[in-house]
Amino acid sequence: MLATLADAPHVDKNLVYEPKYDGIRALVEISPSRGAPIVHIWSRNGNDKTMQFPSIVEALRKAAMKLSGKVILDGEIVALHPDGRPAGFQRLQGRIHLTGAQDVERIDRDQPVALIAFDLLREGNDDLCKLPLTERRKRLEALFEDIRLKAEGTLRLSEQVAGDGRTLYARALKEQWEGLIAKDATSLYQPGRRSPAWRKIKVVQEQEFVVGGWTEPRQTRSYFGALLLGVYEGDDFVYVGHTGTGFNQKELERVSRLLKSREIPASPFSTAIKTNEPAHWTRPDLVAQIKFTEWTADDKLRHPVYLGLRDDKNPREVVRERASDPSSASRRKPHEPHTAGSREPRASDPLPVASTRHSSRVTSASHSNRVASAPHSNPVASAFRREDLANLVNQLRALEDARRDGELTLPNGDRVKVTNLAKLFWPDLEITKGDLLRYYVEVSPFILPAVADRPLVMKRFPNGVGGKAFYQQRSREERPPAGVRIETLPDESDPISEPDAKRLVGGSLTTLLYMTQIAAISQDPWFSRVQSPLDADHVALDLDPTEHATFAKVLDVARWVRDELVSLGVPAVPKTSGSSGLHVYIPLPPHTTYESGVLFCQIVATVVASRHPKVATVERMVARRPRGTVYIDFLQNILGKTLATAYSARASEFAGVSTPLTWKEMDGKVDPRDFTIRTAPERFRKTGDLWERLRTAKPANLEVVFKKYAKQR
Repeated sequence: MLATLADAPHVDKNLVYEPKYDGIRALVEISPSRGAPIVHIWSRNGNDKTMQFPSIVEALRKAAMKLSGKVILDGEIVALHPDGRPAGFQRLQGRIHLTGAQDVERIDRDQPVALIAFDLLREGNDDLCKLPLTERRKRLEALFEDIRLKAEGTLRLSEQVAGDGRTLYARALKEQWEGLIAKDATSLYQPGRRSPAWRKIKVVQEQEFVVGGWTEPRQTRSYFGALLLGVYEGDDFVYVGHTGTGFNQKELERVSRLLKSREIPASPFSTAIKTNEPAHWTRPDLVAQIKFTEWTADDKLRHPVYLGLRDDKNPREVVRERASDPSSASRRKPHEPHTAGSREPRASDPLPVASTRHSSRVTSASHSNRVASAPHSNPVASAFRREDLANLVNQLRALEDARRDGELTLPNGDRVKVTNLAKLFWPDLEITKGDLLRYYVEVSPFILPAVADRPLVMKRFPNGVGGKAFYQQRSREERPPAGVRIETLPDESDPISEPDAKRLVGGSLTTLLYMTQIAAISQDPWFSRVQSPLDADHVALDLDPTEHATFAKVLDVARWVRDELVSLGVPAVPKTSGSSGLHVYIPLPPHTTYESGVLFCQIVATVVASRHPKVATVERMVARRPRGTVYIDFLQNILGKTLATAYSARASEFAGVSTPLTWKEMDGKVDPRDFTIRTAPERFRKTGDLWERLRTAKPANLEVVFKKYAKQR
């Protein structure tokens, strides 16, 4: 839940006031266990920050020894002054890009940090999001009392005063805080959404800006002179000023390296700008924290000072922050959450398919121009004639029969080199690499729409399913042929945490065959697309049988999941995993965050498991799962995690295919071994594209779902 910049009174009996801490927003999950408690820390964009703050993790683990159940906290990680007071973001920015354990430990010693908790979202089996803020605060304070945490330590409670924020505001002025947060005392927690129920009262003018370029240095200055800054106004990237102060030599060098790796030939700003020194341009995906005295009459920054780069902000969300009239927002009652996609969809609303969703700018590895707002064109194989695909199959078979390497000519003119077609990928079944390539050509009209515009994670089997395999998140040293789509996502949208990580993106036959050529057996796409990487298009419940669990039990659990979703009015599309399990997918409204999707799936999974504890479980630790049960995994819905898509081949012992099913089939007898790369193509020709239902069904109304569950508590 995020705050808006809207005027709030300093005295109001309906508000509570808290310091606006100048750090990194953090969601913290603490799970007690028989061994060491499990702690995860995520940024607001879903990036895993656990390894970057070892002292906080250690403190949370000690605290978790006194917990009886899982806890999810919302808070802020802050740097500390020597006297223990929270410091500004600038003291944190030096550690954000560190990955080495020794570097992290060193900076953790040199610059102490603390987690300041201000909200409690889950306690044990209780989802607290639909409780008023005052009730959540009572539970949070009781939790801190129960585990005997000290206010001055590494784990802290946020300060909070009710009704009168004047004294706190005076302290903010004196101690140069960033500001205050005024919160409606009755507000419910709205995951991932910006709400007028929480309002920023800024004391120091400070916000994020997107870097669009830099100027050459003057005289003895090295690396660069100033950063050129902008904000988004709709689709326009608007120049707001430049800053050359606030850097030390080390930071100049680091930022310069990042800028040059992103250099582009043309200005990303919507209008021409004048600079004092020659300008260079960069992809607008770096976000800088800037403080300044005021906005000038011509909407430029006065006296801006650089504080650091952020990796927890989406550049497209960076807008000019000014206090706004809250009257329109305040007309909505505080207990009526307003979330994107939460209303009943209207007939005029677009379907949640690739061509209708909001897009973000990404940069192609093959050129430096920005991708247009419309989704990337999709040369899907369904546009190819059947005889064109048959010709490709014949090319592959002729090369394999001749035991020769060669180059395929695709119907659109692209060329893909193929090698070692006779290599046995499934030795026991005598299925070759050539067989796998021919399978993907045959089913390309079905699988390509399922992966279109989605970043792909590869698990490569260079020596077949019996050999050593390895995961590959990005394109590294390989030189893919023309037509293979590669994109670089903004750093804060990519969980790899590597600058300029290049990702293969699905949707073209060229990419599909190239990935198969380098021994990626399955197609494993993100749940979001490159145009909107932080928005999940759908979520999935992964039904994974434990040892001694029959597939009949997996079917039972899938039916129970179906029944629960039907009671909620939520559509669902099932498929086999291609191995021993089943996947149940649910379409989401446009602009739904991954966090909201995970929460929804967690609730459904927990309800089903609690009703059928002898058959279903949500226990994450394998050793603690009851024997013979089916694990309902809802955690695959995190940014960057994947499942094999529909129509994908799998590296299972029977060369299985992840096959879409109807619920009528699910009510009968199903054997996943009936669907293999040898048998599945004929089925798909008969059934048509059953997976299309996921792209065309009315999405789940999460507001209705959450309200229903809240009433059942």
